[in-house]
Amino acid sequence: MIGNDDGSIGSGGTSTEGGDSGEGWAATRRWAEGALAPGERIARVTALKGGWTSRMRRLDIEGPGSAPPYALVLRSFVMPFYRRHAPAMLAREADVLRLLEHVGIPAARPVALDAQAAHCDHPSLMMTHLPGSVRLVQDEDVTRRAQLLAAQLAAIHALEVGEDRRPRTWQAWTAPDLVRIPADTSRPDLWARAVDAIRREPPAHRPHFLHRDFHPGNVLFTGSGATLAVSGVVDWVETSWGPRDLDVAHCSTTLALLHGPAAGLAFADHYRATGAPLGDDRDHLYWRLLDALAFAPDAEKVATPWRELGRADLTPALLTARLEDYLQALLDRHS
Repeated sequence: MIGNDDGSIGSGGTSTEGGDSGEGWAATRRWAEGALAPGERIARVTALKGGWTSRMRRLDIEGPGSAPPYALVLRSFVMPFYRRHAPAMLAREADVLRLLEHVGIPAARPVALDAQAAHCDHPSLMMTHLPGSVRLVQDEDVTRRAQLLAAQLAAIHALEVGEDRRPRTWQAWTAPDLVRIPADTSRPDLWARAVDAIRREPPAHRPHFLHRDFHPGNVLFTGSGATLAVSGVVDWVETSWGPRDLDVAHCSTTLALLHGPAAGLAFADHYRATGAPLGDDRDHLYWRLLDALAFAPDAEKVATPWRELGRADLTPALLTARLEDYLQALLDRHS
């Protein structure tokens, strides 16, 4: 979730020069070049920005003779906490990407994996590059993007996955006693009411294939207006088996933080418009609050990469206010 927010960069996205800077990666580069076809080489390396759990690089590949150039994306876990968890996370992502190769979901294909850093400087996954870019701006396409996000998420949930290939069971990212209420909030009663609403067993549900970190920063778009289209979905390390409502809740919260509470509330309506069902008010409220409360107190973990991608307006104060307004709107609508 917020702790694994690399979506703005995953397999496409915004880039800056300087791919060779930062932590050493000479061994990783040798490993990456060793995975290429004979005669191919890494001609250019570009650091991709917008995430914070992984170091992301675009690798521009040139081949011999008149072979057309192409790009790959290299994901390396360099932070100590994520490096410890990298073997499971990268293996899970590679497995999911292989699963998605022939099912119509626009995801990258895995090219090479060194989850244990046996050959690389850091645990790494190399994958194909996807077209498009992350769109986080407030513009005339916001509503249409949300509709396309809902349709793409419904398609992910509709995947039929055999029991032997199902991802891990979903995990909660907060709990009533773990919610970090803003220290200077003027609305303590609102927080108490929201926290009390998740003091229950998770609602019964029919499980589905979940992305589990689906939000605008993990989806690539091409075009605008009538030509606007989803071109890629990235960052599959949290893929899970669980309730549709939880994926819908996560995207709803991020839309509320990016564009205001009304955008967050509307996403479930866009999702239902695809024909996909969600839980009744009380159960749906549980999933929405369970996700939203995990962003407290100020959504700074997601705000950092979002600001890096141009949303300098998303200050901690603004995000806390939007989160509180969103909690109030959810309780008003679904209670």
